[in-house]
Amino acid sequence: MQTSIKIYRLYLLMTLVIVSVYGVCAQKQALAKFTDQAPIIDGYMKEAIWSMADSLDHFTQNFPTDTLPAQYPTQVKFLYDDQFLYIGIVAKSNGNNFVSTSLRRDFRGSTTDNVSFFFDTFQDGVNAYQFGVNPYGAQRESLVSDGGIDRNSFNPNWDVKWFSEGHIEGDVYVAELAIPFYSLKYPDGCTQWNLQAYRFDLQTNERSTWSRVDQNQLLSNLGYLGVLHFEKPLPKNNSTNYFIPYLNTSRAQNFESDEEAKSQIKAGFDVKIPIGTQMNLDLTLNPDFSNVEVDDLINNISRFEVSLPEKRQFFLDNSDLFSSFGNPRDASPFFSRRIGIARDLDGNTIQNDIIGGFRLSGKLNSSLRLGVLSLQTAEDATNGIPSNNNSMLALQQRVFGRSQVGLFIINRQSSRNEILDEDQTEYNRVLGLDYALASANNKWTGKFFAHTSMSEGDNTNKWSGQALIRYNDRFWNVFSMALFIDDAFQSDLGFIPRTGFVKKADKITRTFYPKTGAVNTYQLGCYNEFYFTQDLDYKQTDHTIKFEYIVNYKNQSRLEANYFSRYVYLFDDFDPTRSDDGLALPMGSDYRYNSWGLEYNSTLSGLFTWGATATLGEFFNGTIRGLKGRLNYRDQPTFNLSFDFDYNEIRLPDPYPSANLFLIGPKLEWTFTKNLFWSNFIQYSNFSDNFGINSRLQWRFAPMSDLFLVYNDGYDTVNFYKRYRSINLKLNYWFNI
Repeated sequence: MQTSIKIYRLYLLMTLVIVSVYGVCAQKQALAKFTDQAPIIDGYMKEAIWSMADSLDHFTQNFPTDTLPAQYPTQVKFLYDDQFLYIGIVAKSNGNNFVSTSLRRDFRGSTTDNVSFFFDTFQDGVNAYQFGVNPYGAQRESLVSDGGIDRNSFNPNWDVKWFSEGHIEGDVYVAELAIPFYSLKYPDGCTQWNLQAYRFDLQTNERSTWSRVDQNQLLSNLGYLGVLHFEKPLPKNNSTNYFIPYLNTSRAQNFESDEEAKSQIKAGFDVKIPIGTQMNLDLTLNPDFSNVEVDDLINNISRFEVSLPEKRQFFLDNSDLFSSFGNPRDASPFFSRRIGIARDLDGNTIQNDIIGGFRLSGKLNSSLRLGVLSLQTAEDATNGIPSNNNSMLALQQRVFGRSQVGLFIINRQSSRNEILDEDQTEYNRVLGLDYALASANNKWTGKFFAHTSMSEGDNTNKWSGQALIRYNDRFWNVFSMALFIDDAFQSDLGFIPRTGFVKKADKITRTFYPKTGAVNTYQLGCYNEFYFTQDLDYKQTDHTIKFEYIVNYKNQSRLEANYFSRYVYLFDDFDPTRSDDGLALPMGSDYRYNSWGLEYNSTLSGLFTWGATATLGEFFNGTIRGLKGRLNYRDQPTFNLSFDFDYNEIRLPDPYPSANLFLIGPKLEWTFTKNLFWSNFIQYSNFSDNFGINSRLQWRFAPMSDLFLVYNDGYDTVNFYKRYRSINLKLNYWFNI
């Protein structure tokens, strides 16, 4: 028996190795020429030096096909000197109606004409920088991690200094980029990077790439990159430190507590220090995030917490080193939004100030990455919140080409035991080992992990673990996963909405490619999911079956019809309406119910776009009718009006509550120039009993340096009495030192 087990383990290891290294193919090649005549970044490419640069001009369609040449030419040229990488772009289409939804930074790529780039500067196929411009030279940049294999690998909230301009000439737009080498990390003596250049052309509803990408894969998949060669080694780039002070003046009043309005002046700073050529040290003192965009409200009628994205700049650079462990939906051991947020004695979520901290992150060598983070939060004795140190150490080793093995340790330690509430512990620690599979032929991916937690007063280790494998080719997308989280597993700095279960989930999707007509692909899919609860002797408490039929049209609109069959056993009382005096569905009851859904998203090229999802069917022991979606109108490129809505009509039989739940969220955005933005976000939700107004004026008066004026107003949705009001004026400036 033992011999059989050893043979099986050896077979499994050999299979993973073969899957990881199989399928390497030739890469496309490009050349960046060195120049001592820096071009002027004005969006015209009139300098003679551009005529000497090689041109990347053979783009291949990714949509609607992935086998034909692009309909209209895209030319890309690369130059560089001792300080900057210069990129010139000439993009032609079938008319002058280029789609540019905004002049604001970090526009959404799929809704705007643009040419974008991925630079894998360490050529590891795991991490990359993304830069892109629209026809007016507006910028977008992101960090790509975990090989870019899914949407969780994409972080669009990252910002860095660089420069761009663009303009439209009839059916052509021209753009120029200058990316400082000090804004990137790459090896000493580097002579080549991995490269992808790709384009969204919304006039022809076409996506095209320089290095071909299979249509079943994301454009961000780093397994498809070509190579950009440099005529001579790149300059050593880590000579720039950043000192980023801020000053924030505010006035705020909480009307519910009958307190007088309070004025406050707050100051602090961040420091960014390069360590060698591949590491960054980030320091922060008394950070302030009042300028961060407000979160979207959610009508969460499920039984479990939902996560929201991290938008605070301090946490974004190399964020995947800390956040990529575990499973982002069910078992993420580190979720940076936990830092700076706490619960008061009544269980309400409140802000908990961060005193300061540091983060060291980057590469130790070509295959090994290191991340160390430590932040100290402030004591709030009035609300029973001690000062906590929040720390994490992470290592990631690249193996078998593009796969990774990761190890981490997380520690949350309180410094004041005497104010701990009875359900709080002095410390919580989590240790874990992860393996992320990414094959060289881009068809096999997977995630395997084992994590254990320890807390004060509990000397026994509690575990969570997962095995997930996925196969994705042109016709089939199949995955199978098993996940276990111990009932007592705890990660105070993680996102773990549910513990004490075994989950088994499988999905299979078949894609069909019609040869003619308006449809690009049809997809048929089936998803099957089980939960078995630990403290009920592994009784099955959830079962979901989903059947889906998806139509993707050549104009990039999309239609999906789905059918859900659910079984739920309630291990706690639950009121989906969250009414104040409603009778909850009782613990120990179970329900079988079915529902239908229909979703449509319009083509992205029109001035008016929309998407909506309708739901109809049973809901626990009652019924549900729902409509959720977004309407969007743009007066390009300076004005956008969007209108989010979410309506659920829940009808439960007496004596249980019924409700009509509304969420309405209009947003008005003006981008007067590429440096002056004004956004107004209004949210009304009777589910969360909140009517909020957020108005945010941003003036980027220098690269990465801003003046913000932010106004917030909040009301109760029943009687519309005032809850809070605040106004902030914040100034921050990036000094190169």
